[in-house]
Amino acid sequence: MTTQTADPAGRAETPARGTDVSAVRPTTAPVPVRPAGRGRFVQPARPPRPGAAAAPDAGDGAGAGASRGGPVDPVRVLMHRHRELCERAVDPLEIAAGLEAHGVTDRTAARFRHRDVFSLAEELYARVPRADEQDAPAHAPAHTDPLPAAWAAYALLPGVLCALTLLAGDLLTGGPGIAVTVAGAVATLAAVALCLRRGPLRADGYAPWTRTCWLLLYAVLGDGLLSRLLGEGPLWAPEPAALVGLAAALAPAAWCARLLSVQARRRLSASRGTEDFGAAVRPLLLGVFGLYAATLAALLYGAAGLGFDGAFAVSALAVGSLLFLARLLAVHGMPRAGAAGLTAACVVEALALAAPLASRVPGCEALAALVRAAVREWGAGAVPALACGAAALGLLAHAAVALSRASAHAGRRA
Repeated sequence: MTTQTADPAGRAETPARGTDVSAVRPTTAPVPVRPAGRGRFVQPARPPRPGAAAAPDAGDGAGAGASRGGPVDPVRVLMHRHRELCERAVDPLEIAAGLEAHGVTDRTAARFRHRDVFSLAEELYARVPRADEQDAPAHAPAHTDPLPAAWAAYALLPGVLCALTLLAGDLLTGGPGIAVTVAGAVATLAAVALCLRRGPLRADGYAPWTRTCWLLLYAVLGDGLLSRLLGEGPLWAPEPAALVGLAAALAPAAWCARLLSVQARRRLSASRGTEDFGAAVRPLLLGVFGLYAATLAALLYGAAGLGFDGAFAVSALAVGSLLFLARLLAVHGMPRAGAAGLTAACVVEALALAAPLASRVPGCEALAALVRAAVREWGAGAVPALACGAAALGLLAHAAVALSRASAHAGRRA
C-alpha cells in the first residue's frame, strides 16, 4: 500500500517508496509571487477565460457617455448637453438650427459619425423624448403669426389712414381741420404700432421709435429745412407724398417678411447641409428685398401722382429700404445690427443739418463746404439718399450672411 504526504507549501505529493513516479501528478500548480512592499505579497492577475471580452482602456478617448465594456456612443454627451433644446423642438429642423447657433457645423457632425448637422439633429430628435403635452403651450414658439387674412387686413390701415388724414387736412380749415389732423395722426400711429406688434413684422423688445420718427420727419421736412439753412430755399417745404408712400409700404413689408419666412422654412426642409441652405437662402433674400423695393417705388410714385405735395424721391426709397432691412433683422433675432444702421443714418443727417449752422462761426466756413457742394450738385435729397442708402447697403450685406444661417429661422413659424 502506497502512502502520500502533502506538502503544506502546495508542492506535489511525495510518493512512497516503490511507487511509479509518472502516475503521480501535482494537485496544485506552483504559484509565483512577487513582493509589493515590505512584508506583503500581491497575487498576480489571472489569465482571461476563453471567450471573455477585454475591458476597455481608460485612455482610449471613448467619451464620458460610453458604458464600461460596451460600444462607444458619441452622441450621448451631445444629447445630454442639449437636452432642453431637443425636448422643446417641434421638428428636427429646430434642433439643427439650435446646434448651428451653438457652433456645431457639418465638420463637427462628422466627428459624431454623421454626414451633416441635419442628420445629427434627426438622431437627437428621435432619441430624446418630447416634453409632455401639458407643457406644450409653455414651449410654444415666441413668434406666432395670426391668420394671413387678419394681419393682411390691418397692414393696410396705416397707408389708408395717413392718406385720409392728409386729404381731410387739405379740405378742412381752422379748428375742424386741426382736430381731424390730430385725430388722424393718432389713429395712424396706432395702426403702425398694431402692424409692428402682430403679424410677420413682430419683433419683441425692438422699438427704435426715436430714430424711426427722426428718419420719417426728415423725409418730409428735412430737404426744405436744409435748403433754408444753406440760404437756397423756403423754410417750410413739406413733402407729404413721401409720408403716404412710406406708411402704405407697411403692407408689402409684412407680405415680403412673410414670404421670406415661408420660403426659408421650405428650403430648410429640403436642404441637407448648412452650406446648401445658405446657398439657397441668399438669392431668396435678395429677391424679397428687390420685390419690396420695387413695390415701395411704385407706392411713392403713386402717392406723388394722386395729388399729394412732393414728387417721387430717391431719398424716401432709401429710407423705406433701410427701415425694412432693420425690421427684418430684428424679426429674426438680430436687432442690434438694425439699430446700428438706423443710428448711423440719423447721425449723418443730423451732422448735415448742423454743418450750415456751425459754418456761421467765424473761421468755420469750410464745415459746410461738403454739404453745400452735394446739395448744389444733386439737390437737398442727396443727404438722406446717401445716408440711408449707405446704411441700407451695409444692412443688406449683413443680412445676406446672418439670415443664411438656419438658426435665424428656427423660431419663425410659417
